[in-house]
Order: sequence, then C-alpha cells, then structure tokens
Amino acid sequence: CEILSSLPLQMSLYFNVYFFPFWWLITVAILYLKYPALSDYYKFILVTIMILVSLTELIRLYLGYVGNLLEKVPELAGFWLLTLLPQLPVILFLLFNEGLKIHSLERAVHIIFAAFLSFQVVAAFFTLRRMVNTLASRFRLTEFHRLEEHRPGLDVPGLATGSGS
Repeated sequence: CEILSSLPLQMSLYFNVYFFPFWWLITVAILYLKYPALSDYYKFILVTIMILVSLTELIRLYLGYVGNLLEKVPELAGFWLLTLLPQLPVILFLLFNEGLKIHSLERAVHIIFAAFLSFQVVAAFFTLRRMVNTLASRFRLTEFHRLEEHRPGLDVPGLATGSGS
C-alpha cells in the first residue's frame, strides 16, 4: 500500500489553521479602523467578503485535512475548488484593489495568505492527480483479476501438460 497523502500540503494546511485566526483578527481590526473612511459600496463588499471568507475557510480547511489524510478524492477535489475559486480571487481582490485604502499590515497578512493559497492550489492539484491515477490503476487491476476469476479455463490437451507432438 502506497501512501498518497502529501506531506507539503499537510504542513501548509497545518500552518494555515494557525495563521487564519491571526489573519482574521488583523483584517477585522483594520476594517473597523478604516470603516468610516470607506464608501458605502466598499463597506458592503468588505463585510460580505469577511463573512464569505470566514465560512469558506472553515469548510475548505476541513476538506483539505480529510481529503489529504484519509486519501479521499472528492473531499480533496472540493478543497482544491474552494481554494481556486472563491478564496484565491477574493484575497487577490483584497490585496490589489487600491480603493480599499489598504494598510501596510493588512497588505502583509494578505500576501502571506495568498502565498498559502497559491501553494495549496498547486500542491493539491499534484496530490489529486497522483491519487486519481493510483486509484484508477487499482480499479483496473481489481477488474482484471475479477475477469480472470470468471474466465473459463482453456482445456486444450497440448497446452495443459506442456507436451507437444
């Protein structure tokens, strides 16, 4: 039995679990400080983003742990999709949109979070590819052995005994 879990991905998830509350506290504190200076639509966007990122990150990290450690393809695929689609674009929006009046500490934690997400997208992709290929090979071998068991034997007289004419 070959272990298909990815140690670099697991280490990244482990550190992300501890980094996320720090990122959340910094982001909420800075949002509280700059909230009066923001326009109404940026206020709405930032509050919505914080709620979306908070909920998605909890689900994403859970799926990453289960998918990687238990070698479950659907959970790891869900982790990869949640990382690629809502999380990474939202963090890049928070990092590069100058209309948000980005503070330097805020920029620093967003860069670290974006680095985590970028690494996890790549690591999860390669881990998923390896898991799917290995599981597909196992399935094919199982099907081959099942077909071999149900295959009628060849009862040709010269082949069974090894004697020729």
